Amino acid sequence: MKNLKKILIIIQRSNGDVFLSLSLIQRLYENYHPVKIDLLVNDDTLDLAQLLPCINNIYTFSYSKKQNNRYKQEKKLLTTLFKQYDLSINLTASDRSVLYALLFGKKSISAIEKDSHKSWWKKKLLNYYYYFDSSKHILLNNLEPLNILKIKYEAFQKSIYFDTKEYSKIKTKLMNEGIERFIIFHPSAQYSYKVYPKNYRYKLLEFLNTLEVPIVVTGGKSEVDMEIINELPVLSNIYNFIGKTTLKDYLMLSELSLGYIGMDTLNMHIAASQDKRIFAVFGPTNIAMWSPWSNQLKKSTTINKPVQTYGKNTVFQSSLSCEICGKVGCGSNHGKNEFSFIIRPEEIFSEVSDWYETIRI
Repeated sequence: MKNLKKILIIIQRSNGDVFLSLSLIQRLYENYHPVKIDLLVNDDTLDLAQLLPCINNIYTFSYSKKQNNRYKQEKKLLTTLFKQYDLSINLTASDRSVLYALLFGKKSISAIEKDSHKSWWKKKLLNYYYYFDSSKHILLNNLEPLNILKIKYEAFQKSIYFDTKEYSKIKTKLMNEGIERFIIFHPSAQYSYKVYPKNYRYKLLEFLNTLEVPIVVTGGKSEVDMEIINELPVLSNIYNFIGKTTLKDYLMLSELSLGYIGMDTLNMHIAASQDKRIFAVFGPTNIAMWSPWSNQLKKSTTINKPVQTYGKNTVFQSSLSCEICGKVGCGSNHGKNEFSFIIRPEEIFSEVSDWYETIRI
C-alpha cells in the first residue's frame, strides 16, 4: 500500500471523534500526497467535518433517515462507494462501520472489539485490524492505523487554523463588546447529564465575575444551550455569546482566548489542540479516553481524581463511585439525565484565580 490514490475514513461517532481524527488525516495526506481523502461521518458531525483540511469529499449517514427508511440510504451509499477506494480506514468498531470498510475499500483497516464473540467475523474478513482500547486516549486509538501502515508519527493533536483575513468578523464582534483579553466559559455539552448543575454554574459565574476580566459564555442552539441562556446571571464581566457564533467562529474565538473553563466536550478538545490553559469539569465520562490531550507532555490522564493538573490542563471530576456500576468515570450515564457533581464552584474558582494572577499583568 505504497501508492494509494484514494482513501476513505469512516467515523461514525461524535464531533469529538471527528476532530480527534485530524492528526491521522493530515499524516496520511503528507505521506501519500497527492492522495484524495474522503470521509463518511454521521450527519450531525457534518459542520465540523467540513472544516477539516485535506478532505476531498464528505458522505454522511443519518440515524433519523435510518428510522424512517431502513435501507434507502444504505443502498445509496453502496451504489456510490462500492470498492471505490484503494484503502478504507474505519475508526469505530460497530458492525455497520466495519461492513462499510469491507464494502467500500479494496483494502481495509478497522478498529474491532477485544471480545472475540463480537469480533471473530471481523478478524476473518478485514485485511488489517487493531483493537479499540477504551483505556487509551481517543487520539492514540485514532492513530493506530498509522502503525499498521508503518507511517511514523508524533502523538500530537492538530488544530484547525484559518487565514488571518477570516478573523475580522469575530474580532469585530469582540471589539463591539469592548472585549480584548478574555476567558471562555463553555457550560453546555451534547448531553444534559454532562452539564454542571444550574446552582453551581450560577455561583461559579459570580466568582469568575470578580476576576475583572471578560468571561465569554459560549454555546450552540440546542435545547440544552437555550436552557442555559435563560439561567445566566446578569453580571458586569459576563458576556453571552451562546448561539451567536458558528463552529468556525468558535475555533477562532478559542484561539484568541486566554483559556477555557467548561465541560468535557468538543470545545475543550479544540482548546487543548490550541495549547490553551484548560479547566475542565468532568462527569461520568471515561477520563482515560476523553481527558484533554496535552501536546506539551504528549499524554492525557488515566487517573480518576477530584482535582489534577498535568501540563496546561486542570481536570475536576466527581470522586463519588457510581451507585450502579461502582466505578468513577465509567463512561456511561446509565440512561440518567443528571449526574451528581460534587466539585464545588469554590474549588474550580480557586484554581482559575491562582492561574489568572500569574498572567493578568
